[in-house]
Amino acid sequence: MKGYSSMFNKSAIFLTATWLLIGAAGHASGHQQEQSGSDDAGAVRSEQSEQGGSAQNNPSASEMTPGSIEATRKGLEFLASLQNVDGSFGRGKYGKHVGITSLCALAFMSDGHNPGRGVYGDNVQKALEFVLTHATETGLLAAETSHGPMYGHGFATLFLGEIYGMNPQDARVRDALVRAVQLIINSQNDEGGWRYNPVPYDADISVTICQIMGLRSARNAGIKVPKQTIDRAVEYVKECQNSDGGFKYMKQAGGSAWPRTAAGVASLFYAGIYEDDSIKRGLEFLNRHAMPGSGRAGEAHYYYGHYYAVQAMYLAGGTHWATWWPAIRDELVQRQSSNGGWVNHQAGHAYSTSMALIILQIPKRYLPIFQK
Repeated sequence: MKGYSSMFNKSAIFLTATWLLIGAAGHASGHQQEQSGSDDAGAVRSEQSEQGGSAQNNPSASEMTPGSIEATRKGLEFLASLQNVDGSFGRGKYGKHVGITSLCALAFMSDGHNPGRGVYGDNVQKALEFVLTHATETGLLAAETSHGPMYGHGFATLFLGEIYGMNPQDARVRDALVRAVQLIINSQNDEGGWRYNPVPYDADISVTICQIMGLRSARNAGIKVPKQTIDRAVEYVKECQNSDGGFKYMKQAGGSAWPRTAAGVASLFYAGIYEDDSIKRGLEFLNRHAMPGSGRAGEAHYYYGHYYAVQAMYLAGGTHWATWWPAIRDELVQRQSSNGGWVNHQAGHAYSTSMALIILQIPKRYLPIFQK
């Protein structure tokens, strides 16, 4: 696969090197924000750029607004209040969930907070300890209350990949990450996808995107991922696309929906496919059915869908990003509750708040996976 060869073989070197170059500056920026507050983030990044930091880490003047900066500040504060004593996030049915815990940690990391660094560094460290505590000998990352553990496993693998990419000296993280990646490889089914459980039986596009992102993050951090695994995943994702450009849930017949279309397009991008008719038609479907502010996108799987849609538009770049980004940014600011969180009655407030915060902070480009 041409895209995989050109992107995966080069991106690990490029992204790891990029992070090493900007990491110290990024962390310094986080420390300065501790003292000066989020309103000074732009000045901090300007100073960083003048000192030789990567301009790629800097949001443009139009990407962040006073409203989105304040929403992020309040959101991070609210999210921190939801962390459980054992380091996990989530309540009730989704309590002790490695996937939600990992998403919450990624939300903090999106603002430059990392283990031992930043206002929320301790929150990230506690989340990391929770995930590592639930890394099994088989490689599965799952706590005792997990249902359909491959969802959580994919998000947790992504989290460990981002952590390891920033600190490749952590042997515990590397060990858990290598085993997590091997489990993903071993549980890919004959169609090329993954489903709820770590067995190679059936597949759906929703679980598949989680595994692809986990593999991409791990590969960026220097962990070996077989080309064949990615090739087969791309084939599966493409076969889930309908003639209208949207994606169905499984390879068998089914209707298109915008959340899984967002996941399908993001899957192809993270698998190293950047120019393809499948992507073009998928982006057109999203613009027709899910443009923020248009009222066309349904509430079902709202945060899940926009988590992937904004990444798809970011990776597409150009007018796709320029049009989509301010629309979803402003919509999320408007949807924020007075307590700083975002509401989701199905998976819980930690889930929806972390998703919203990751979306709002993509322009900061702190996470290696969001650095093009």
